Amino acid sequence: MAKKRTFESGLEELESIVERLESGELALDESIALFKRGTELAEFCAEKLRDAEQSVKQLTKSMEGKLGLSDFDIPEE
Repeated sequence: MAKKRTFESGLEELESIVERLESGELALDESIALFKRGTELAEFCAEKLRDAEQSVKQLTKSMEGKLGLSDFDIPEE
């Protein structure tokens, strides 16, 4: 069974890739492959953050009426 990737594991791998790319010690082909993987991880992490933000907005919106927090406003983008 494949291990489900988490935001934290994706970010950790992305940070490792950035360190390796910044070292300047990689061959061009390896750098390109790592850059490609890094862009995939960056998109994965961005998606996870968007999902988390949406969840928080939904939760706070549903709690406004229950807790009498009508003045509790989350800015829309």
